Amino acid sequence: MESIGITMGDPSGVGPEIICKALADLPQQTRHSIVVFGNRELLQRANLLVGSELQWVERESAAGLAAREVRIQHVPVPAGVGAPQDGIITAAGGACAYACIAAAVQAALQKRIGVMVTAPINKAALHQAGYKYDGHTELLAHLTGAKSSFMLLASPKLSTLHVSTHVSLTGVAQRASTERVLATIRQGHAHLRRLGVVNPRIAVAGLNPHSGEGGLFGREEIEQIIPAIEAARREGMDIAGPVPGDSVFYRALQGEFDLVIAQYHDQGHIPTKLIAFDETVNVTLGLPILRTSVDHGTAFDVAWTGKAKHVNMLSAIDYAARLVGAAERAPAAP
Repeated sequence: MESIGITMGDPSGVGPEIICKALADLPQQTRHSIVVFGNRELLQRANLLVGSELQWVERESAAGLAAREVRIQHVPVPAGVGAPQDGIITAAGGACAYACIAAAVQAALQKRIGVMVTAPINKAALHQAGYKYDGHTELLAHLTGAKSSFMLLASPKLSTLHVSTHVSLTGVAQRASTERVLATIRQGHAHLRRLGVVNPRIAVAGLNPHSGEGGLFGREEIEQIIPAIEAARREGMDIAGPVPGDSVFYRALQGEFDLVIAQYHDQGHIPTKLIAFDETVNVTLGLPILRTSVDHGTAFDVAWTGKAKHVNMLSAIDYAARLVGAAERAPAAP
């Protein structure tokens, strides 16, 4: 199996703890396929806190690893920012999180890991450290040179891909251009095909109430969204919509669709998290690398108490393993 790289996230949050707990629960073969990009001292502290009994080793190959050994690429806390503090937003926490992500991205671009799994970061801490990004998705697009990226929330019950994410509601309609909606559909279709879904069934949510009611409540569906749907159908895709936002997720939950295209952040996040909060995985599409993530924050209120739940981290690792397996099964390029 190709290696999976896990980034530590903001060390002031729950990242180190949930990584240790998840690694301790994994089968030995899966644990040995993982490389953690993080600070060795902080991870060892978390290891002792949660009693995971892991042993950190700095080496490229997984051959010959002992049962509880885990490979690590040590990332020092950047100079000049002080030290991270438990449960507190600091520039040190943001700088450390950025350094871990940058190291993992480099490894992914160099094909030393097959997929990244990211522990949570804090946007305010990232900004304090001088990195003015709205989150992982935008940061990863910058580090990889990608022109655009797409956020997928995936769970066994419901999966949603977003046309826009960290955009104010006043900017949502402008973001939902025909080009962007069509690009989002294409990304979702290609992703599901990569995972083995032969003919993905995709529903596109409307932007306005009742999908605009024929233009009565807005013309975005008529002028922007429907042309994208028609273009996708001409490309041979099975696309329904625009389906009103108050019914599309219920229909998907009943098994009618494999994926819902949501027009904006909360339209997709609220139903997905309501239905499968602990199981939902954040997946970034459109990058030259593969990346999954937990779909929760740094949880500063419980950080470094040993109480953080690691179920979502296990889901993110499992999804990453699926992506690695799909990549290994894909036919070689001619």
